[in-house]
Amino acid sequence: ENWLEVHDMPVMQNPKGKSIINSHSLLDVLKNETDENCMCLIELVQSRPGQNSSAVFRFGQGFGQLQMAVAANKLPVQYVTPAKWKKYFGLIGSDKHASRALAMDRFPKYSDYFKLAKHDGRAEAALIALYAAETMV
Repeated sequence: ENWLEVHDMPVMQNPKGKSIINSHSLLDVLKNETDENCMCLIELVQSRPGQNSSAVFRFGQGFGQLQMAVAANKLPVQYVTPAKWKKYFGLIGSDKHASRALAMDRFPKYSDYFKLAKHDGRAEAALIALYAAETMV
């Protein structure tokens, strides 16, 4: 049976009221307190067409913060494109609901984590972890 621990990305508000990553909390989330053998898999994503420059800047800043939190915790890291892990699960061209449905199916004990439409990011993160467990071990 698959074991899963889910954390939403810790965020805070910047002076303009926009959500940004809370770096200190992210460091805590990624801390390997049990000294388990682990690996971080980061989705190698790009900004969306049509995003304004400040949104693209925050997006890149968040990606860099995630990379730095992984490095600060001395965790090994690999990268995967959305196309690669989605192809593995047959999700190319499907909507976010399909990712949630698949996560609920593959992690039935944890299906409450994925029940709302806004939980699509959780579902995709869980599937990326499952992709790593099934293909990179």
